Amino acid sequence: MHAVAGASGYRLGAGTKLPPLLLNDEEAVAVVVGLRTAAGGTITGIEESSLRALAKLEQILPARLRQRVSALRAATVTMPAGTPSVDADVLTTIAAAIRDHEQLRFDYRTHDGSEIRRAAEPHRLVHTGRHWYLVGWDIEKKDWRTYRVDRLRPRIPNGPRFSPREAPEVDLTGWVSRGVSTAPYRYRARITLEVAAAVAADRIPPTIGVIEAIDDEHCLLHTGSNSLDEIAVYTGLFGFGFHVHEPPELIDHLRALAHRLTAAITPRDDAPGSPDHPDGNDLGEGWERPGVSGGLGGVRG
Repeated sequence: MHAVAGASGYRLGAGTKLPPLLLNDEEAVAVVVGLRTAAGGTITGIEESSLRALAKLEQILPARLRQRVSALRAATVTMPAGTPSVDADVLTTIAAAIRDHEQLRFDYRTHDGSEIRRAAEPHRLVHTGRHWYLVGWDIEKKDWRTYRVDRLRPRIPNGPRFSPREAPEVDLTGWVSRGVSTAPYRYRARITLEVAAAVAADRIPPTIGVIEAIDDEHCLLHTGSNSLDEIAVYTGLFGFGFHVHEPPELIDHLRALAHRLTAAITPRDDAPGSPDHPDGNDLGEGWERPGVSGGLGGVRG
């Protein structure tokens, strides 16, 4: 540690130990919440360290803060992420390669499960809350690519140093979102949602689609899939009214699906349980068959 007479504070030298931290109440609670999240998060290898740090911090918290933290812990239930975790050492290896401008060589497991080798100039790590992605310039493909970090295993040592390239887009998170939600798929859909963009973003993660605001009550969703059924069901379950603009295959698919669903709830004279069926029952006047309101949203060609 280095100090100068008359100066307030201190400066750490290389290899020194961390001094005591001075935290206000809000900062201390924020650190506790962050450590608890890290202990059960999507990054493997830091759970035990997070728990040790958490135990040390909780021992020295004032009584008033321990009560706040205890109340928060008692009121919170953690839902498992359900997504693959990422090794902390892999993240730090990638981050170091980005910092030092060194090519990253790695084994990669593709979406279909095949194993390939890649070399890339790493640019940035992007975290969506569900997955970690590496954005880099693929040496062999000579183009920008996005890689899932949980499918990546770095090969040591790194490759040669490189001069950083200009990012593929200023909005790197939007670029990654488009790359993982629409670009790789056979069908790319453009759908207007009858809800504000902020409301849609709370329901639709960036790995599912890209949301663009239209006005205070509408937004545009760009999404994709190799399955028309998947797009139809997923969009219908959002709970918003919607209008499909493209692709035309999805519009035709929704029309056929709407016809089948309508047929499933349409009364038939010869159906078991109907008044005209031989085994049917007359339920008397005033009885109405339960109806189903709503639908798949509007489908526009």
